[in-house]
Amino acid sequence: MIGMAVKKMFFDRKAVTRRVDRATRRVLSRFGAFVRTTARSSIRRRKKTSEPGKPPSSHLGLLKRFIYFGYDPARDTVVIGPVPLHGRGYGNALEALEYGGTFTRHTGGRRRRRRYRAKYKARPFMGPAFEQEKPKLPAMWRDSVR
Repeated sequence: MIGMAVKKMFFDRKAVTRRVDRATRRVLSRFGAFVRTTARSSIRRRKKTSEPGKPPSSHLGLLKRFIYFGYDPARDTVVIGPVPLHGRGYGNALEALEYGGTFTRHTGGRRRRRRYRAKYKARPFMGPAFEQEKPKLPAMWRDSVR
């Protein structure tokens, strides 16, 4: 009888960790969705280029459409950002778009391949979206483990 009362006073470790893992997945996924929405809404679809320091313009709407987020259970993190579209080399262009810098780009087919360096001034959109949503994160954690 006494042993039973003592056992009820301790947490069931598996149940607690399972609920904490579930709450972590839920909160980080919601946070990723909010950051993605904020980043998408900051990008305007227009022909004109944006000013340096402002979010970029999406001329075809592809940059705005291909911002995704995903929860990584191995690291308990969420990854948020745009997906490179045309294979090699465009990942550097997205990084140059966010932080500024240069990257080498290839054009043409196999026979008439040309290389040129493109210079970008920083037009951040993911960093400001993250910073805008970061103060809301503690409220998302509050009462999340049930």
